[in-house]
Amino acid sequence: MTKRIPPEAFDHYVSLGPSRSYKAVASHYKVTKRGITKRANIERWQERLAEIERQARERGDVKLVDVIEEMRERHLKIIRAIQSKALDALRALPVDSAMNAVRSLDLAMRNERLLHGEPSERTAVSIEDTIRKEYETWMETGDDDGSDDQAPEQE
Repeated sequence: MTKRIPPEAFDHYVSLGPSRSYKAVASHYKVTKRGITKRANIERWQERLAEIERQARERGDVKLVDVIEEMRERHLKIIRAIQSKALDALRALPVDSAMNAVRSLDLAMRNERLLHGEPSERTAVSIEDTIRKEYETWMETGDDDGSDDQAPEQE
């Protein structure tokens, strides 16, 4: 008389995690690996497991999105509190001693821009800077011998 494989064999197979194998399931239920393999093929264990893992990844991704959104909201609240305190300090302090408030405000604004997906610093080159550099390049002489491009002196 052969031993029957219980219906919860698939559940046990899934619960084994990365070390799962048909041999481990067979050993647990004291049946043959061949019997487990037949049951796995009939019940499509591999396809079911793949679907379970896909669903677990999707649920995990949704949870990660929630965690990141909560973190961003929390950081934004902190940044706004720092901005508020820095602005209060700027109003209350004399100009020469308000530098720490200015630094706090600058740091909070940079972090707020980062949270909103914008660059924290201005990295774009202004047209004025580009024209100034080009003008300086044009005004340089091409001579490396140190001589001036002036007209010779007349006697």
